[in-house]
Amino acid sequence: MKKIIIIGGGAAGMMAGIAAAGAGHQVHVYEKNEKLGKKIYITGKGRCNVTNACEVEELFQGVIHNPKFLYSSFYTFTNTAMMDLLKECGCPVKVERGSRVFPVSDRASDVIRALSERMKRLGVTVHLLAEVDDILTEDGKVSGIRLKKGGATVTADAVIIATGGLSYPTTGSTGDGYRFAGKLGHTVTELSPALVPFETKETVVQELQGLSLRNIGVRILKGHNVLYEDFGEMLFTHFGVSGPVLLSASSYVARQLRQEPLVLVIDLKPALSEEQLDARILRDFEEFKNKQYKNALVHLLPAKLIPVMVRRSTVSPEKQVNEITREERRCMIQAIKHFTLTLTGLRDYKEAIITQGGVSVKEVHPQTMESKKVKNLYFAGEVLDLDGVTGGFNLQIAWSTGYLAGISIDERKAEKELKNDA
Repeated sequence: MKKIIIIGGGAAGMMAGIAAAGAGHQVHVYEKNEKLGKKIYITGKGRCNVTNACEVEELFQGVIHNPKFLYSSFYTFTNTAMMDLLKECGCPVKVERGSRVFPVSDRASDVIRALSERMKRLGVTVHLLAEVDDILTEDGKVSGIRLKKGGATVTADAVIIATGGLSYPTTGSTGDGYRFAGKLGHTVTELSPALVPFETKETVVQELQGLSLRNIGVRILKGHNVLYEDFGEMLFTHFGVSGPVLLSASSYVARQLRQEPLVLVIDLKPALSEEQLDARILRDFEEFKNKQYKNALVHLLPAKLIPVMVRRSTVSPEKQVNEITREERRCMIQAIKHFTLTLTGLRDYKEAIITQGGVSVKEVHPQTMESKKVKNLYFAGEVLDLDGVTGGFNLQIAWSTGYLAGISIDERKAEKELKNDA
């Protein structure tokens, strides 16, 4: 039995605690907040999208940076294993659109309760309102931690850093793990808010604020180059655009957007070709042939969008429908299929679901999550340079890396795995 200290009581930290205690170790979790899993409470709008029910091989497709690093993690503790664990702990789950997995109760608090109770049954000691100030080492090995309050030191045989990133700082994610890692000689890659809304140059978004669109196509362009393309849901906000398809897009184009503005092209009717859309418009116009143009789009577009699209199509709002020319219809079609906005930046960490960047995975053993620089130091979760799209992938990264770190604190297993890594 070894004494294990886990810094951070979020998703990765709780799972590391369950795994390490299950392996027979004495485990202490130090959490700076007044309760465990504070960030989990707000994930999935309070419902907690715990994982994605896709095949394990497909999990890698949901990871944006360094997916290969997660091979051992994902196969050691799969998405199915996570669902089974929650069921065992009295928190049954359900699968929704896009293979997203949620607790049946739709309450994130039930996920935290289930994991907390499992930790308690396994004998994990949780220290709340206990902020760690430093990680102590001796002869290239971890020897313990120093607490911020009073400067007390606590010895340990191993330490797992599971502090999260910088996103949602009100939940305690203030970058402590990056500071610890940097001080111990680790490289921290460039950090950026990720899965975060965009800001736009055009103020028309304020007119459309609150409008949610489903089944739309989006492309993000840098000049003529397509940086990102997808299909899904989006939301207009007072500052720009958000919603699942654009939150995912932010992780792919963040670095380019820091260099220059990008162009967002929204296809409001991606299921229709231009010819099919023209035929659809003609059918509507036949029904509204005695009405003005501004009143003839109620079947085609959401009410809030109609005035904007009328302006963008350059057709006079008062023009009778039966007087609209083929060329004017073509302008309408272009406006609908190519609704463009200028992306000028991303919102900050306060609104970001995750942090992009982190402790370089080149300096961490993928089979054990142990540092290649400091013996008995482990990393798990968002503190690492790993990030995924929306849909439960980021939490699965936390569960899988946390579990692998927790079960790897065993000298015989670690030596065997490290030989395989050599």
